[in-house]
Amino acid sequence: MKYYWLALLGLAFFVSGCSEQNDLYTLQIEGRTMGTYYQIKLVEPQAKLPDGEALQSDIDHLLRQVNQEMSTYIPDSELSRFNQYREAQAFKLSPHLKQVIEAALQLSEDSQGAFDITVGPLVNLWGFGPDGRVEKRPDQQLLEATRAKVGYHNLHLQGDELSKDIPELYIDLSAIAKGHGVDRVAALLEQQGFANYMVDIGGELRLKGHNDNASAWRIAVEKPLAQQRAVQKIITPGDRGIATSGDYRNYFEQDGIRYSHTIDASTGMPIANHIVSVTVITDTSMMADAYATAFTVMGVEAAMAFAEKQQLAVYIIEKQGEQFVEHISAAFEPFVAQ
Repeated sequence: MKYYWLALLGLAFFVSGCSEQNDLYTLQIEGRTMGTYYQIKLVEPQAKLPDGEALQSDIDHLLRQVNQEMSTYIPDSELSRFNQYREAQAFKLSPHLKQVIEAALQLSEDSQGAFDITVGPLVNLWGFGPDGRVEKRPDQQLLEATRAKVGYHNLHLQGDELSKDIPELYIDLSAIAKGHGVDRVAALLEQQGFANYMVDIGGELRLKGHNDNASAWRIAVEKPLAQQRAVQKIITPGDRGIATSGDYRNYFEQDGIRYSHTIDASTGMPIANHIVSVTVITDTSMMADAYATAFTVMGVEAAMAFAEKQQLAVYIIEKQGEQFVEHISAAFEPFVAQ
């Protein structure tokens, strides 16, 4: 194997070449976005590789757009402006924000509220949002007051106009926007004529074609351990999106009780089931991202019933005592590498 490193100031990408027979090379681009990393691998014959600096510039520009539309950490983002909006008339959305909110509201209905983009105030109250970590369980009176300000049914989307019944209603798209960003980058690559790629933003993926060995992309599902990195299962998803949701690294404990970062909007409380990891494969990373969160909230029995009914590829790891128990939907089984 040969490696060609491009040391360009301020950029993080390199080209690696494998397999002299097929002359395939990988252009790898790395950076930061949405509070996490991104990594893109693009596979082409050496003569067809794009200019890495120019492509990274395009990708960074696109991801800045996504953040400016959907981040709650940017005070003047489109989403932040809606959250601060107190007027009686509806708020007009840009096409991409409308697409994401429309998909989120539909999944909220389908999952009977297990997925809820208005749960943000509860996420913040429990210390898992922009306001930072808390050291103890919130006061019950404050918890109930916050619960009264959430609920996807208080949002109304008509065309490209969004309104809210509660002026303080606050949308948090962190469980779907990252996947949407992955899909936007994939669309950019396809617009530029590339057919073999892997896009990864913080563990949410979109794959197409093959790697530089001319083989299908193989993805490792991580073993849900907080103190070490290990592989639980290898999958070959084909030309699809993949997302994994897990609470084994983002939680706090008080008085021997573990509080997960995933909040059930119906109770206002962190989830109390034994799911530690959910992996979903769908056509888009956006929906894989959203489904993974919904299934984490639903619990094993309801999630697997939903997955089988909708023929969704879902893989759940549940902790029973000191053991990890796997639950695999029928649609997921063909993707498990043998």
